[in-house]
Formats: sequence, structure tokens, C-alpha cells
Amino acid sequence: MPYDTDAILASLSPPTSLVYRPAPFGIPSAREAVAEELSAQGCEVEGSRVILTASTSEAYAFLFKLLCDPGDEVLVPVPSYPLFEHLARLEGVRAVPYRLAYDGIWHLDVDSARRAITARTRAVVAVSPNNPTGSYLKRTELDALAALGLPIVSDEVFARYPLTEDATRARSALEAHHAPLIFALGGLSKLAALPQMKLAWIAVGGEEACAHAAMERLEVIADAFLSVGAPVQHALPALLASSRLAREAIRERTLRNLAFVRGAASGSPLSVLDVEGGWYATLRLPRTKGEMDWALTLLDEDDVHVHPGHFFDFEEEAYLVVSLLAPEDVFQQGATRIRKRVTAAA
Repeated sequence: MPYDTDAILASLSPPTSLVYRPAPFGIPSAREAVAEELSAQGCEVEGSRVILTASTSEAYAFLFKLLCDPGDEVLVPVPSYPLFEHLARLEGVRAVPYRLAYDGIWHLDVDSARRAITARTRAVVAVSPNNPTGSYLKRTELDALAALGLPIVSDEVFARYPLTEDATRARSALEAHHAPLIFALGGLSKLAALPQMKLAWIAVGGEEACAHAAMERLEVIADAFLSVGAPVQHALPALLASSRLAREAIRERTLRNLAFVRGAASGSPLSVLDVEGGWYATLRLPRTKGEMDWALTLLDEDDVHVHPGHFFDFEEEAYLVVSLLAPEDVFQQGATRIRKRVTAAA
């Protein structure tokens, strides 16, 4: 993956990196850099409403601490990334699923979210684009989530990796109308392909009184951790400015890999589900055997690594999730082997 190596290394070398001045929400220059990045995407945010964390996982932990008592519940989408259940459990919180439904395209099952609400529900988690379905929240879906009256925790780490264009999609949960509280999450791990830098953020929106009260309480939580290192905070403006090279390379690679696997699936028993963004594609295979058997056969016989759908809580079989981030020659070999294996078994 290409990086602006000189700019990245230079950003970590200033003498300010050796100075420790604890700031619960992060140093002002870094918070302003995040606000400018979000504003450039069309989501106006003030730096004073940005909180820096070491990762989005830590951001979830902060927010579950803020919003929940032990035994409370948060709604999470399925299929989706399985880490949510672990993060919630570590905070003594129960993750309750609501459905993403598929009928040729993915869409939010609003009724399932409504039915999942109980007296102990404290927030709803959204992921846009979702991992692994690659589906963005549409503005109508975001408004439907806001109408639930719950705080929205929106994971937007893959937002800058669209694979299609759609004027109906929401750019960020920060666009939601009438939501009491909104927490939009992002970070360097995906935005700049720099997971080793350990910096993410929470942008806080919603009703003014609710957002102000949340910020006051979050300051207590963040002050107890002070986890983000000074060097990466000082480097953040330059890291964001230099991120375009890696981001565009990733987007070009994922687009080419997606086109290849769609071509490989054409005319075979294999099909590729609709995907709008992110780094993953979902394959639907014949139900002649279970997806775990498919995954193990591909691993043992073809040296192809895939994730079975149940890892992400797909409701049915048989689905496999593949990474579009693999080098193109490797991805093409893998996709070709998958088609060959599935066709031979049909």
C-alpha cells in the first residue's frame, strides 16, 4: 500500500511530541483537524464537540459507560461485525440485535428495531457502511432511527470508501433530525490506513442540552484514561492531509477486486451480494453443504481464506465474506479457486 512516507515520518518528529500536557478530550489542534475533516465531507462539526480516543473500540467503551448501567441494553445491527457483543459485555451491557434485510439490496428493518426496544434499551448502534454488508444508511433510514428517540452511536470508519454513488445515502448520522444524541465515530485505522497510530474520535451531535450534558460526563470518563499519545495528536493534521494517497489506492484496489469477483461469479452457482462501500464482499453459495464446510474445504483444499457468514450473524446459509483489500493477483487467484470449487460441487 503506498503511503506519503516522508510526510508521515516528518509529522512525528517535532519537539512538541516530547511535551506532556494532559487534555481529556485531546489537544485543540488535533480536535480541530478532525472537525475540518468531517466538515470537508459535508458534516459541520466544531472542534469543541470532538473527543479523541485510542481506537473506536475505546470510543464504544466510553459511550457504553456514559449511556448504560450494568444490565442495560443497546441495539446492534445484524449481520455486522462481531466485536460489538464483546465490547458491550465488557461494560456489563447486553447487545440486542435488529435486522438488516436483503432483497437484492440491503435495507434497515425498522420494525425489528422497534420491536427490540425494552425498558432497558439505552442506545442504538448503526454502522455506515456496514461491515461486512457494505450498506450505507439512507437518509430515510437514519430519520427512522432518530424517531426511536434513542441516542445513536454511528460507526463511520469506512465512510470514505464508497464503491457506488447514491444521492439518497446519509453522509453521517450527524445529519439526523430530532435525535436526542448522536455520536459519530471515525479513526486513522481506516481513514488513513494507519491502525498502528492508535487514534480515533467521537463527534458529538444532537439536541444542544443533551449534547452539552453528555460532553460534561464524557470528560470525566476520558480524563480517567488519557490514552491518546502526544506524538500522534500533534501529527494528526499532517496525517489527515497525507491520507489521500493510501485511501485512493485502497479504493482503486477494492473496486478492481469487486469487479473481478463479480465477473468470476457470472454464469456460475456463485453470486455476489450488493455492496455499496467498505472493504468486503459477501458471496452466496449453494446450500449443498454448510458454509463452515465450504470455508474449511476452501482452506484445506484450495488454500483460500474466507469468513463463514455465521461469524457475522447472517440469518441463513450459505454465505462467505471475502476481503477486497487483498493484493489483486492474490485476490484473483482466490476468487478463481472459489468459483472452480463451487462449480465442481454443483
